[in-house]
Amino acid sequence: MPTSRKVAVVYHSGYGHTKAQAEAISEGAASIEGVTAELLDADSAAADLPALESADAIVFGSPTYMGTVSAPFKAFMDASSAVWMEQGWKDKIAGGFTNSAAQVGDKTGTLQTLSVFAAQHGMIWVGLDLPPGNNTTQSSDDSMNRMGASLGAMAQSLADAGPDIAPPSADRKTAHHYGARIAQAALRWSA
Repeated sequence: MPTSRKVAVVYHSGYGHTKAQAEAISEGAASIEGVTAELLDADSAAADLPALESADAIVFGSPTYMGTVSAPFKAFMDASSAVWMEQGWKDKIAGGFTNSAAQVGDKTGTLQTLSVFAAQHGMIWVGLDLPPGNNTTQSSDDSMNRMGASLGAMAQSLADAGPDIAPPSADRKTAHHYGARIAQAALRWSA
């Protein structure tokens, strides 16, 4: 029987919205046979970096604050310097996700930051494989990948909506799909 693969989802969430997205990614990863998923907030992960050694894939998630990752997520990135020096995450699968209150909110800047971070660690980045979902008269805000992302999963959560309703269902479904894609990539890459 093949060995199980592990996907770690490391995230920071200021108001609970990015956590909801992280949970959907984790659930998507765990939905793939032969894959387990672990959800870690960035503070815990920074304090226990060896916990990520056993992961075959690490998915990074942060809200977009001022066009980039949040300060707590950046602290996790900086804490990983010792791992970087040893290239401890080299050849692990990587991906990223972000959330902001605005539809655009410069989320691409956050995903670019996360992908460069993964590249510096020698990781293999996996993008989102869905076409833009809300760009025709036949599509709607209920379409998967309604934000039109390619680099990773994007979500929008209205600032005055709690994490029980935001991000909306379409963004959670997109995150679930992305988590499953990351898990499948980990299975193929690690085979």
